[in-house]
Amino acid sequence: MRSPFWQKRIPRNIVLKKLDDPAEWRKIPILDKDTLRAMTDVQFYSEFCHAKHDGIAEYWRSGGVTGQPLFYPRSFRDIEVGLESFARTFDCAGVERGARAHVSFPLGIHPVGQIYARCATTRGITVNWAGSGTSTPSALQLELIQRLKPTFWLGMSSYALHLANLAEAKGVDLSTLGIKHVMCSAEPVSQAKRDKIERSWGAKLTDNFGMTEAGMMGSEDVPGAGFRIWTDLYYIEVLDPKTLEPSKEGEVGTLVVTALQMNNVTPFLRWSSGDLVTYSEAKGGKGPFSVFPRIKHAHRTAGFFKVRGINLGHQDLEDFMFRHLEIGDFRAEAVTENLLDHLLLSIEVRRGSNQAEIAKRIEVQVKEKFELTPRVMVLETGTLAKEFEANVKAARFVDRR
Repeated sequence: MRSPFWQKRIPRNIVLKKLDDPAEWRKIPILDKDTLRAMTDVQFYSEFCHAKHDGIAEYWRSGGVTGQPLFYPRSFRDIEVGLESFARTFDCAGVERGARAHVSFPLGIHPVGQIYARCATTRGITVNWAGSGTSTPSALQLELIQRLKPTFWLGMSSYALHLANLAEAKGVDLSTLGIKHVMCSAEPVSQAKRDKIERSWGAKLTDNFGMTEAGMMGSEDVPGAGFRIWTDLYYIEVLDPKTLEPSKEGEVGTLVVTALQMNNVTPFLRWSSGDLVTYSEAKGGKGPFSVFPRIKHAHRTAGFFKVRGINLGHQDLEDFMFRHLEIGDFRAEAVTENLLDHLLLSIEVRRGSNQAEIAKRIEVQVKEKFELTPRVMVLETGTLAKEFEANVKAARFVDRR
């Protein structure tokens, strides 16, 4: 109610003392990305944000949901809570005091990398602030991993794949370098991608879940089972996408989040992130985080190509490609040639494999599974890693039409 934006949106008949009543709580309008897109910079900072807090400590870059990314002010209290929420992911992964971390998340205005590096101190963890390939070239990252011998690596899952492919091109076996754990966030991790990363790195992968509008919200305690959401810090709702009524446990719904102790400047109240998830209550498990409920991504928001009338899901295609052990990396492009749309698959094939045979097999199997015949191009190992290196997230799916 300190925000002029919310003063206009919150119904007059709402009873603030009864917000623990679900019916009363749901009177608050949901905040979504379209609403943010409609706001100018001036409106966001003067109407949405409010001034009663303990001071601005820093700014976190949004995920780019508006045409031009916003920079969210974070108070000193926000940072205190944020550091603790990120540090909990170390605990969930079983990373103990004395471990050595190589952080390959982007640094700077992207909060994830610098917050991870800073909060490691609270757990007695040594950190190499490498950043992404834009700040420390991937070849140098591999050299630092070999020289400094970290015990675990943090970064986006796509960059883990790129480093693995670059290592193979250089004749470096990542699985022999002593990294016991890989920690990822910010991108979907399918089972096929998880298996590939764990094989390449010789390490266990723990995925983590957060968003700039809230903070780091949860982590896996069982691989692939979903994220334990820290409901002492975040109130979550899983709602039917059409009716916005609560979904039943196990049913796919849209995720709505309200930070309970962060966002002391930016009131993201009932923020609809666009994630489609299932919810399950805390049942069994071990450790201090077993008291928290889980959400699991339905992997239905990653987008798709429509090529010649065929809807080709990005997540489905990625899962299919990474199940082929001979393929190191790939890129999918929708292109137009001679007024016809085509699917172009650029693949990198592991050394010693028959490139022509694999390319033909991929062509046939994509046709069988997706009812669309692709053009398959074989690239030299390491080509895609170099192209992806400058990107925060890998441009693995590109529509060039």
